[in-house]
Parts: sequence; structure tokens; C-alpha cells
Amino acid sequence: MGKVINFAHRGSSQICPENTMAAFKKALEQGATGIETDVQLTSDGQMVLIHDETLERTTSGTGWVKDHTLQELKSLDAGSKFDSAFQNERIPLLDELLELVKDSGTIVNIELKNGVILYEGLEQKVIERVRAFNMSDRVVISSFNHYSLFLCKKLAPEIRTGILYMEGLYEPWEYARTLQADALHAYHYAVLPEFVAGAKASGKAYHPFTVNDVKEMERLLQAGVDGIITDYPDKLAALLAAKV
Repeated sequence: MGKVINFAHRGSSQICPENTMAAFKKALEQGATGIETDVQLTSDGQMVLIHDETLERTTSGTGWVKDHTLQELKSLDAGSKFDSAFQNERIPLLDELLELVKDSGTIVNIELKNGVILYEGLEQKVIERVRAFNMSDRVVISSFNHYSLFLCKKLAPEIRTGILYMEGLYEPWEYARTLQADALHAYHYAVLPEFVAGAKASGKAYHPFTVNDVKEMERLLQAGVDGIITDYPDKLAALLAAKV
């Protein structure tokens, strides 16, 4: 992978409404080399980018994402709750993000939101679109549902997977090997230099989340992580530029 990947968490989610095209575009302007997003399914089986399983926090809608058709979700305002300047920003489809970045070198970290709701066929659907855009080498599929990651690897050995976890797993790179996963997406406090070294020796990458403090970014860069997931891609870009 070489250079540290600057993953914008749900896009540039501090200055734009999260998981919207506005946030993804802004992140790229700010120097992000990766985009992290969340995918769920509509009631008619379409892949939409939204974090919460319910609509209330980020949109003008109510209820569960899974209970609405794509047409219903596309009619919602996904920007005004963040700031009235983003009125009529919409919930995007996975295809819209892939279309945006397909001609750049941007890495896309697609988190499968299948912990609370077990979306049937989500893995197959995501893989099919990634392959359709010829982006298998530029995608990392992550999830807290590790059964799902194992299935992804079985279906698409060529697409990288990242294990999301919160706590201090013992030798997580050994666990990653059992899933044939490529990366460890750990909560940043669960990342120590000796863990990064152990992972590197096993050929596993570390992409800690969600790192918003510059000192913590510096600590992790010193530890040798391969990517950082942040709400502030501009801060991380400045830090990485200063280290060149």
C-alpha cells in the first residue's frame, strides 16, 4: 500500500452532512485519499449510504431504512439537520460514490451495516457493484459482523476486508488470519506500537478509527499504521504533508 491512507469518515463529516455526496466531494478537496462509508439496503434491495439503521438523526424521514423504497428515501432531505445550507442533499446510492471516485486513486472503505439488521444478500450485492466499476483493488470491505467478512472473502478473494472491533483483542492479526482478512479496523485506543509491529509481521494492515485529535494521529503514524479513519481529513492531510 505504501503511503498512509487518509480515510474521510463518512466523508468530510464535520463540515458537511455525513454520508452525502457533498461530504465525499469535500473530503477529496481536503486531501483525503480514502473515503469511509456505510451501506444498507432499501426495502426494494438498493444499496444506500447511511450510518444509522433509522432515519431520524440525519434525515427528514422517520423509521427504519429497511422499510423504505429507494424512491421514498431519495425524496428525503439528508442535509438540513446538519445545516440549512445543505437543504435537499440526498441519501446517495453506493453507485454514486463509486462513480465519483472511479477515475481517481481513491480507496473506498465500505462498511456493511449488518449488525442490527441482517440484510440478506448485502455482501453479494456490494461485491457485484465493486466488480462492475473495476474497483476490486481499491476497496476495503469492513464490518463488525465478522461472519459477513468471511463470506465476502469466500465470494471475492481479490477484495480486501477489514475487521472492525472496539476492544483489546489478543493478537488480532492471528484472528484476522482465521478470517483471511487483510486489515484491522480497530478503535484507536486499542492500537499500540507492538500490535502494529505484530500485524505487519503477519502482513496485516492497521486502519484505526475514528481519530480526530492531531496528537493521537501523530502517535498512530509513529506506531506505523497503514491508514487512519478521521472526521478531519484536512488535519490528517496537513500532518502527512509535513512528514514528507
